[in-house]
Amino acid sequence: MHILYDGEIYGAQKVGGISRYFDNIISRLPQDFEPILTSPRSRNEPHPHHPNLKIFNYKRFGFKPGRVSYWLEKYYFRAVEATTNNPQIFHPTYYSLLTHQEFQERRCPIILTVYDMIHEIFPHLIDKQGQFAEIKRRAILASDIILCISKSTKNDLLERYPLPENRVLITHLATEFNPSLEENNDFIPSRPFFLYVGSRGTYKNFNNLLIALAKIGSKIPDVLLCVVGSPFDSTEKEQISKLNLDNHIENFSYASDAHLAKLYRNCVAFVYPSLYEGFGIPLLEAMICQAPIIASNTSSFPEVVGDAGLLFDPTSVADLADRLLFMLDNPAERDILITKGLERVKHFSWDKTAAQTVEAYRSVLR
Repeated sequence: MHILYDGEIYGAQKVGGISRYFDNIISRLPQDFEPILTSPRSRNEPHPHHPNLKIFNYKRFGFKPGRVSYWLEKYYFRAVEATTNNPQIFHPTYYSLLTHQEFQERRCPIILTVYDMIHEIFPHLIDKQGQFAEIKRRAILASDIILCISKSTKNDLLERYPLPENRVLITHLATEFNPSLEENNDFIPSRPFFLYVGSRGTYKNFNNLLIALAKIGSKIPDVLLCVVGSPFDSTEKEQISKLNLDNHIENFSYASDAHLAKLYRNCVAFVYPSLYEGFGIPLLEAMICQAPIIASNTSSFPEVVGDAGLLFDPTSVADLADRLLFMLDNPAERDILITKGLERVKHFSWDKTAAQTVEAYRSVLR
């Protein structure tokens, strides 16, 4: 089976959840499959591994305006498609470089992965002009089968698009994170600390976590919040000072996997206060590293966490503060959540996700 992947995501992110998703899917395709990948990465940069994988590398065109670059990349991709023995399936990595007309004129079925509906749910925060949502809409309507990474994402999709439910499948994500990684020189605070990992903008709800931390600080004066992610900007620094949290925050702008695993293993709890996520791979990383979880009770969080964490209303600072205090005051309950997390994470595997994806490929050709 010939499957064409446009590889757009490999240019958009050097390391990220979506590129790892395709790395794991492509690497687990059956040995008789022939995946084809266009990629803006050089050949010495990371790519998926498969014995029959053909990679067509290209350089991102730096022309201005950006639209010129877009069209050159699009026509390059069309040229690859025309020279690869008529692929039987096209699987865009990120809603594709093709126009709506080209979708309609395609010579093969399209399988599309939808990761979340964030742009549709929070347009005022991240897609004010609706441009990305429109590109995504065209891809959704032109696809033969849609893979959603959670039931929550599937429900959000079907609320907005009147698609036959049997065209929309659920293929959960997984993690290959190694919990036993160790580096002796990695700094770990000696004080009790909560852990936050990832970006912090808009719907991530990081500010409510800061306020909740300040709220419990009078009761637990030595508590820390370790933040793995980009350095704080001026607005965040101002808010941290305003809340008198300067001595209660540690920011790791970079953490190796070994350092991150150590932070997970030693934290009081991993906190995920986001208003919305399509899935949330850090939840699985926390579980496999034996970090108890405090997470929002919205979107995909209950589906992923199950009974292996404490859920809270992300719009309520008081609710979050109560969960933080509970983890600090109840070590026995914390241990129970760790045990449940180790069982819960077994429900998610890349082998299972890849098998479900392969079945979707086969079903669309029947």
